[in-house]
Amino acid sequence: MTAHILELPDVDLAYDVHGPLPTADGRPPLLMVAQPMDASGFSALVPLFGDRTVVTYDPRGFARSTRKDGRVQNEPEVQAADLHALIETLGVGPVEMFASSGGAVTALAMVATYPADLLTLVAHEPPLLNVLPDADAAERATNAFKAVYTEKGWGAGMAAFLAMTSWQGEFTDAYFAQPAPAPAAFGMPADDDGSRDDPLLSDRSVAFLDYLPDVDAVTAAPTRVVIAVGEESRDTFTGRTAVATAALLGQEAAVFPSHHGGFMGGEFGYAGQPEAFARRLHEILD
Repeated sequence: MTAHILELPDVDLAYDVHGPLPTADGRPPLLMVAQPMDASGFSALVPLFGDRTVVTYDPRGFARSTRKDGRVQNEPEVQAADLHALIETLGVGPVEMFASSGGAVTALAMVATYPADLLTLVAHEPPLLNVLPDADAAERATNAFKAVYTEKGWGAGMAAFLAMTSWQGEFTDAYFAQPAPAPAAFGMPADDDGSRDDPLLSDRSVAFLDYLPDVDAVTAAPTRVVIAVGEESRDTFTGRTAVATAALLGQEAAVFPSHHGGFMGGEFGYAGQPEAFARRLHEILD
């Protein structure tokens, strides 16, 4: 693996290349992207693609990628432009991409704006709130966990977020009748350190939830787009957004093993099934 910094006018973008460039077998590199997760979240998945040159990166403002624009908001169109610049820097033509969560939102923005950049996109559980039939209730649910975070801090906010994202089906009166869970119910600390800048729990990444794909542009692009959903999470918020996004694009979501973080090992808590996940991703890409 070699680490690099791409210096752009408003961000120093950190990325890692796992394998040779140009690639040994002539296949395009495989980019793995996510948001708000940085490159370290792919540590279990990358070794399972030893036959490919894989590129990972830290989105602007995360981990090693330092913003120079003086802003804190995270926007899919801006991150799409960053990835476009990264692909141009690689200089090997269009690439393949596996993108998860907010990274999948960024990737859909890329397909619409830079259609020549991606040959195949596997977009795993993009959290697109407005594609849901219960979008208003889903927005209320997201505002609720953010309110808990604002009032009580990270542990309480994360517990409320996990309760929201693990809820099965539409957000009904039964959901809103529940009291906010105690942080200990999800193994979270009760202490409040006073910070309110978490990209997941604050309003800093609200543009990802509010993004609506340009269906005409995405379907007209030469990119093969596959929307993916976890078999364990398909009835949760991000699973339902994946299924609804696939329907919006005139397809059925491809089912992957495990859950929203199914490609990850146990280093971040709730372990997925990275080996089975990698086999399924190989099937689609090969």
